[in-house]
Amino acid sequence: MTKEFDYRAILKNIPHKPGIYQFWDDEKELIYIGKAKDLRNRVTSYFNKDSHVNAKTRVLVSKIRNITFTIVDTEVDAWLLENSLIKKHQPRYNVMLKDDKTYPWIIIKNEHFPRIFYTRRIVRDGSKYLGPYASVSMMHNILGLIKETFSLRTCNLPLTKENIAKGKFKVCLEYQLGNCKGPCQDYQTEEDYDHSIEEITDILNGKIGAVLRNLRADMEKAVSDMNYEQAHRLKRKFELLDNYQSKSTVVNSSITDVDVFSIASEEKYAFVNYLKVMNGTIIQTQTIELKKRLDESDEELLTLAISEFRTRYESHSKEIIVPFDIDLDDDKIKFTVPKLGEKRKLLDLSQKNVHFFKRDKMDQYEKLNPEIRTERLLTQMMKDLRMNQLPRHIECFDNSNFQGKYPVSAIVVFKDAKPSKKDYRHFNVKTVEGPDDFATMEEAVHRRYRRMLDEGTELPQLIVIDGGKGQLSSALKSLKLLGIDKQVTIIGIAKRLEELYYPGDQYPLYLDKKSETLKVIQQLRDEAHRFGITFHRKKRDKGTLVTELELIDGIGKTTAEKLLKYFKSVKKIRIATEVELQEVVNMKLAKAIISYFSVSDQKLETGD
Repeated sequence: MTKEFDYRAILKNIPHKPGIYQFWDDEKELIYIGKAKDLRNRVTSYFNKDSHVNAKTRVLVSKIRNITFTIVDTEVDAWLLENSLIKKHQPRYNVMLKDDKTYPWIIIKNEHFPRIFYTRRIVRDGSKYLGPYASVSMMHNILGLIKETFSLRTCNLPLTKENIAKGKFKVCLEYQLGNCKGPCQDYQTEEDYDHSIEEITDILNGKIGAVLRNLRADMEKAVSDMNYEQAHRLKRKFELLDNYQSKSTVVNSSITDVDVFSIASEEKYAFVNYLKVMNGTIIQTQTIELKKRLDESDEELLTLAISEFRTRYESHSKEIIVPFDIDLDDDKIKFTVPKLGEKRKLLDLSQKNVHFFKRDKMDQYEKLNPEIRTERLLTQMMKDLRMNQLPRHIECFDNSNFQGKYPVSAIVVFKDAKPSKKDYRHFNVKTVEGPDDFATMEEAVHRRYRRMLDEGTELPQLIVIDGGKGQLSSALKSLKLLGIDKQVTIIGIAKRLEELYYPGDQYPLYLDKKSETLKVIQQLRDEAHRFGITFHRKKRDKGTLVTELELIDGIGKTTAEKLLKYFKSVKKIRIATEVELQEVVNMKLAKAIISYFSVSDQKLETGD
């Protein structure tokens, strides 16, 4: 901190109590809001030397010019207050909730014979609002079920007792179709209508079981009274609700009133999914995106999101299912991290939703900004491969030979996880005799990086060796000889099980088969193999052709290579005229070539 701000004097006045703290800059702008179980300990931690390795946090601390705080009774109060203040002030360095949508609600209108419909605008007029519904299709399904199961009015007439008694209204087509019982002409009592509203409220709150039990009792009574028409109507209603419940129930109905949360993080973003479960039925679900500002942990982000969701949905569930322990003391809330059973099934469902949402969002971002994918992929590779720097420049080595002959080495280069073909190289092996893959690898690696060091070229961050421990050890020997073994990360990839080997590590690293990191390494390996084998075949084919030309009297290796260079193929040499051949060789050799291929062609014709 600069001398302008004496934080020590303020720290002395901050108590060891729960609350929220606020950081202000030199323009008296609120730049950060945080919560704490112990205010003094938490605020002091920002000013301890080396307590923050994250650059953004260091920048935040450098801008602090004043600190204010608010004491509350419990940590939960601090949690709720922090959320409301962040939403109100949106400080620059706090997590930003990226959710600007207006989600619809189902409203039970505060009026005589209440209408039920959906709205995106909340009016505080005493009406009951249920939701919001992140899934509009889910909301329409519920409204469709209500319309099919219950006879409710859809008109907006003021159905007061006085107006109905005066006979101001007449039934409409909805009554004729059986969709409404005609309360406007007193064909349905308000008590009977309100009973339907109570059942609908139970359905919207996930209490379908109670509604089904009442329907079954009414159905049995209608049958005993021999009112079979009424019993049939009740049976159809029962079947509709029972079918809806079977589709909506995801776990045992004994799990009543729980909130379920899960989180998936990226470097700059986090995504949190929320499920509201009543009697084994999901009645609300939503996933939100949070944009990170500092180096916030998943626990901090999830805690903030839990507060936001419970406030938004007015949830008072006493049990919250989460993927990991949350350090929040509250006698009224129980945090559960399930390992097995029905609650684990709910958590898995939430995690599937959040990962799907994350993948979809990141795909959208990456299509608009390809560099985002590159940074994310390189960051993931750095974590997966236990590196301390992003692998922006990767090189992969592969060897090829044919029964010890024509040995070559190939190097392919990836920059920002993409092939950089102009940087591909291949080597004709010079110092190795016979099929010695280890020595060939040692020579190729040494020649490659000896030249890079001599030219002052920047070394790669990652070197991939196509092979197991033997090839890796040979490559490492060359790096040590050059004194660069500590400057780069080197790994070997074995083909059989796609295991990754590290120098000095007895056991290989296995990455998930769907891992993007493994896919990049496999692409490197396959590209190196393709590039190497193409060069190797050219060299082998050329060697085979040269050997055939050497069978002609008077032609040696040098002359054979000159002929191939000029005519491009043995086929063209075979059909060349004596004059054409004399462009490369003398008359005597030209006649020898024509004679050789003439005899050869005769043998082919006779089958000798």
